[in-house]
Amino acid sequence: MTAPATAGAGHDPRYQLAIFDFDGTLADSGDWFLSIADDLAERFRFRKVDPAEIEGLRGRTSREVVRYLGIPRWKIPAIARHIHKRLASETDRIVLFDGVEAMIAELVASGVRIAIVTSNAEGNVRAILGPEIVAKIEMFECGASLFGKARRFRRVLRKLNVDKEHVIAIGDETRDIVAANKVGVDKAAVMWGYANRAILTALMPDMVFDSPGEVTDFLLRQPREAVA
Repeated sequence: MTAPATAGAGHDPRYQLAIFDFDGTLADSGDWFLSIADDLAERFRFRKVDPAEIEGLRGRTSREVVRYLGIPRWKIPAIARHIHKRLASETDRIVLFDGVEAMIAELVASGVRIAIVTSNAEGNVRAILGPEIVAKIEMFECGASLFGKARRFRRVLRKLNVDKEHVIAIGDETRDIVAANKVGVDKAAVMWGYANRAILTALMPDMVFDSPGEVTDFLLRQPREAVA
């Protein structure tokens, strides 16, 4: 379901902790990834993607995309290391989505703790966020394997000592929802990132957000008793 309209200020935050994905959720890195896709395909010998295929791939799960491209699981760590190293010299090409900075500032000011769990490297994440936003993030769990986010979620909950019923995981890919289900935390899908609405809503997230402002409205202004 879509986040409801603002229900009025003055309520306690719905969640104590929000765990955000990074690429496609906070950072608008999609065009950058597409710009290096052919180079990656040549270097690591997997299938190149025609621009006409991109929209169709957005409607597939993460595992389906890996299979479609013909990428063996054993190559994924090497591909990730290469991407992280290349991005480290090009972080100036990545910007945050409109509204993300204000969303994080308002959540933190209202008592919501923020963690980031991502496959990206921590140095890249910090460089793209900038020091002012970094100071607001309580924990970084970076370098997660493509399908290893559930373990990172559990580590965040353990280190920050937050019960899972007070946590929401927010991301733009099917693997974010799958990981949240494994851990037993609430999950929300954002519609401005990689995967499309149909594939994300098919996994039945607890919430669907169309803008960072909707995240703020729901977490801070929706009365607890009105949340299904």
